[in-house]
Amino acid sequence: MSKAVVKFSYEKETKNSVRYKEEPEEGKAPIMGTLYVQRWFAGDSKSLEITIDKKD
Repeated sequence: MSKAVVKFSYEKETKNSVRYKEEPEEGKAPIMGTLYVQRWFAGDSKSLEITIDKKD
């Protein structure tokens, strides 16, 4: 198993969701890229963190 914490920052609002862009670690490629979160959950949050737990 391996875990990764992926950080996202606010990019823009769309009709029903908020778009966040990934902030990859220095020298590493993005894991997820762009993330869309429903507006009712995202609220006014300017940053998000998602933990991915990969099951091998």
